[in-house]
Amino acid sequence: MVNTEKLRNMSNLLIEKYGRSGEKAVENLNVWLSGIIPYSYPEIIRKHLDECHIGLLFDAFWQIVPFGTGGRRGKVGYGPNRINLATVAMTVQGHCNYLRNYFTGRKELVVIVANDVRVFHDIAGTYRFLEGQHPLLGLSARALGRLACEIYAGNGIIVYFPKPEAELAVLGTPELSFLIGEFDAAGGVNISASHNPPDDNGIKVYDQYGSQPVAPDDQILADAMDQATNIQSLPFEKALEQNMIRNIPDALHEKYISTYVALFDNIYVPDQNIPVVFTPLCGCGLTTAGEVLERLKIPFIVPPDQHPDGSFSAIPFKAPNPEVPQSTEPARVFADENGSGIVLSSDPDADRIGVEIKLHDGSWYHFDGNQIATVLCYFLMLDPSGPKRKGLVIETLVTTRILGRIVEKAGNSFLVDDLLVGFKYMANVLKILKKEGRYRNISCSPQQLVMASEESHGVLLVPSILDKDATPACMYLAVLYQKLRKEGKTLLDYYIQILEELGVYDCVNRSIMMIGAEGIAKKDKIMESLRTLPPKAIAGFPVKKIVDYWDETVFGPFVSNTDRLPRNVLQIFTDAFVISIRPSGTEPKMKFYCHLLPDEKLASMRGMELLNAARKEAEKTARVVYNELLERIDLQLGEPGLLLPDIIDIGCKMAFEKTTIDQLHHVLAKNTYKNINDLLSWLCKETSGMTPGADPLPALKKAITYLCSQWEEKLPSVRLLKELKDWSEQ
Repeated sequence: MVNTEKLRNMSNLLIEKYGRSGEKAVENLNVWLSGIIPYSYPEIIRKHLDECHIGLLFDAFWQIVPFGTGGRRGKVGYGPNRINLATVAMTVQGHCNYLRNYFTGRKELVVIVANDVRVFHDIAGTYRFLEGQHPLLGLSARALGRLACEIYAGNGIIVYFPKPEAELAVLGTPELSFLIGEFDAAGGVNISASHNPPDDNGIKVYDQYGSQPVAPDDQILADAMDQATNIQSLPFEKALEQNMIRNIPDALHEKYISTYVALFDNIYVPDQNIPVVFTPLCGCGLTTAGEVLERLKIPFIVPPDQHPDGSFSAIPFKAPNPEVPQSTEPARVFADENGSGIVLSSDPDADRIGVEIKLHDGSWYHFDGNQIATVLCYFLMLDPSGPKRKGLVIETLVTTRILGRIVEKAGNSFLVDDLLVGFKYMANVLKILKKEGRYRNISCSPQQLVMASEESHGVLLVPSILDKDATPACMYLAVLYQKLRKEGKTLLDYYIQILEELGVYDCVNRSIMMIGAEGIAKKDKIMESLRTLPPKAIAGFPVKKIVDYWDETVFGPFVSNTDRLPRNVLQIFTDAFVISIRPSGTEPKMKFYCHLLPDEKLASMRGMELLNAARKEAEKTARVVYNELLERIDLQLGEPGLLLPDIIDIGCKMAFEKTTIDQLHHVLAKNTYKNINDLLSWLCKETSGMTPGADPLPALKKAITYLCSQWEEKLPSVRLLKELKDWSEQ
């Protein structure tokens, strides 16, 4: 039974502290405690009612976990603003209701259910207060996938699920997209939080074309999910017996693999003496990219501890994200040990590609998503030894503008370059072309697609797979690496040659991580401030033009609420660069992109001088813009805070500058610790909250290097200062 006095006190506290949002939290809390919501664990929620848990309780109940770019993603836990059995069940039931209303003419509906490797271990210790009475502990993406199958089957919808009777099986996002088309399915879902930390999970929803729906269809779908409480399900074993849950035939997996083998078209004979390192970052990429590399006889090796593992234990920061350079540090060590000069990676659901290249001096270089897109597009269209394709290239408004130069030089080709952020918008272009044969002023077939790409480390190369896929990028980059290595060159040499030929473009992306309801309020305040008080100058350059995608007079009226979030984008133009600013639709962060435009002062440079000068300028601009955005919410970071990785919440960055730096200076000045190991142990403990459940020290290295250089004159006799600097530079 609910302790009514305890609940009343907590309700009053929530309203007093959080106002209207607190009232909504109280409303949701009462519903979930009533037992109306299936799988809601009221007895566990009651344990949240102590005042010390008010922050957790509020964040878990003040809203329903939002339906973002193409699904729901967030922390695993209890309440409507968490991923759990209840929110997944309601999402799937809503999808069933939507499909029944949408496909009224179909006698038989089919969906595909996929899952990645995730298993919830509460690494951050959020629910330590439950003292072992924690029913979500050990909840896997596979288990949530089985639940989804039961609900589809209970609604009379046939489900295809990878190896249904196996305890462990995975299916990546791109193969899910492919299978929807092969089965002529009504849609599908993937239980995955993509590259998020291991305490997160989510559910991606796909339409009958194998892509994520765009507005207004995603609004209709989201409404159906929010309104679904009457869950209809059929026990898994019974659904199997009734043939409502079915295995995915091996022949279709083979067809997916063969799609890319055919695309490769024997353009290069792989060299068996030049190994490639590929890591799935503990996800399911070995079933997609790994199998294609194997089929093409491209020699690849995998770090032994980076096979499927839902806790991502071998990955620094437990951040299995190819966008994060530190995620592949262990794989680079493995590559050094095995004589390889490249590390290719994919994220847990195998749709993002990562690339690290070993340079002539033995150091490693991290390619960002725009650099990957540049190399691939040039190789496919302009490289004399490449496929020399012509046709359609699609990008979003945050993709590198050099793709337009490549398309222009290739000739007889088309470019779509101003789409909203997200692969679903590029997929939508292909869907329109398939239906109408025309998109705006472009008349062509989807089969003329050369590449669709975005800065998010994603590429799409075949129209039968309408989402990003790490696989084709891996196969092309692997053989291009081999070819260049035989010539004594690296992929970075190749990229620099492209810049020398087509112009010096560069882009640096930054994120301001702002978690929880307060973070959402801060993001909203930044965007509101930019609109009401638009900057006249940014990063020292006069503003020439501001494009606001919320401007309905230019971009048309909003067709739904789900149309508002992806259009919440501002582009600020100067003579030197273009800044694009947007809140993320899937993660608690404000993202901005600094696109450096060709500059005459860089045009005469060559080689690494050119690359370093361009990146230095772009990074400097990004750091200034970071603080200019923070000023809109009355915050400011110094250089050390700006050098911390963007996976760290802004509150933690502020605390590092406000407290940790002074403490570190104090213990160094007082010679508190006798050796570097004791000092690092102290520092690790002090900063553990920055990267919950993971070693925070790698995240501090750049900031520590900067601080040590600043303190060298002030603390010349401190022996540990030099040792600390040496450690940070390793």
